[in-house]
Amino acid sequence: MRKQLKFLAGAVLSAGLASPVPAQDGAQPDAATVVATVNGTEITLGHMIAALASLPDQYQQLPDQTLYDGILEQLIQQSALSQSFTGVLPPRVVLQLENEERSLRAGEAIEQALEGAVSDADIQAAYDAMDPQEEYNASHILVETEEEAIAVKETIDGGADFAEIAREKSTGPSGPSGGELGWFGTGMMVAPFEAATIALEVGEISDPVQTQFGWHIIKLNETRMAEIPQFDAVRDELTTTLQRDAIEKMIKSSTESADVVLPEGQNLDAALLRQLDLLD
Repeated sequence: MRKQLKFLAGAVLSAGLASPVPAQDGAQPDAATVVATVNGTEITLGHMIAALASLPDQYQQLPDQTLYDGILEQLIQQSALSQSFTGVLPPRVVLQLENEERSLRAGEAIEQALEGAVSDADIQAAYDAMDPQEEYNASHILVETEEEAIAVKETIDGGADFAEIAREKSTGPSGPSGGELGWFGTGMMVAPFEAATIALEVGEISDPVQTQFGWHIIKLNETRMAEIPQFDAVRDELTTTLQRDAIEKMIKSSTESADVVLPEGQNLDAALLRQLDLLD
């Protein structure tokens, strides 16, 4: 398959080229303002704004004049080359254009769905529904092998002081402080460690627990209910969660209501995705 022609933004933007075109008759520039014509085909300010929006973040930080000059020249080059193409567009280009349009239209559908989807009342209701979360204060002894962990547990069960054994045996950074980890909530520790901690009663010591860090002996020192944060501190997080839920609901609803037909008995080899020559 022939390689698709790509324009390297970095190379284009490295040179100062054109100058801004003033709005005709002193009118206020808008998206329809023509900045250049190429063989009679207009390039507008709107085309340039859209091109800038699609550039990677590192280019967004360039000076406005550098961006203006580079983007205008790039669009002029693309227009001239596009007009020089003759014949029928190859399948790969047609398919890419269809994919791009599909993606853009789907994005606009999501934007439409989000308009008014989350109100201040929704955010307040989500905040009011927040429950205080339990927090845990625990200590642990970390060793490399299960055999070491079993031996440590037997020593503590025999009456040895947990903190002293932690200072002596633990390989973790909390060892010198007697294994104390301080307060933490759910989601802050790796899953096996968290599950074992939650299962303990205050003062109880766990059997050996394996994580990717090694083998742990855990002691639950204390629990408490954390205070619910102030509304302003979690407003953005709640808004994002509600918006994500609205998007997921819309995607699910749109997909389920669509008439989707999959050919019966078709079992294509997934490796076909890599056969680029099928697009020639």
